[in-house]
Amino acid sequence: MNEPHVTIRFDGNGRVYRPGEILSGEYRINAVDPREVKAVEVSVLWRTEGKGDEDLAVHDFRRLSRDAGEEIDLLRPGRFKTKLPNSPLSYHGVIVKIRWCVRVRVFLARGKEVVGEASFRLGDLPAAKAVSS
Repeated sequence: MNEPHVTIRFDGNGRVYRPGEILSGEYRINAVDPREVKAVEVSVLWRTEGKGDEDLAVHDFRRLSRDAGEEIDLLRPGRFKTKLPNSPLSYHGVIVKIRWCVRVRVFLARGKEVVGEASFRLGDLPAAKAVSS
């Protein structure tokens, strides 16, 4: 049997977006028994990576829960859509990076979880270059 996984696809231009633009797309939950799915969370978020403390902030969040009486149909793709903020822009620096992504978390029976992520860029800042001494 295949391992459970999440596939995420962006509409439109794909992976580079401008501030204020609409980010939309779909996700599919694969190789999961539909009776096992308790809830699905879809987040659009950014996080820092690199030296120092890592930050994470959620821009958009949606949760579907069977306990709340909401239908989770694995036969059709789920959809997400949000207007992107003005900042922070994606940045690939020498010391710190700011990365944006769509994260889908699927909560299964018996406390198991399946997570899928797809990265995208907000803005088009050039990557920083290390200064040689």
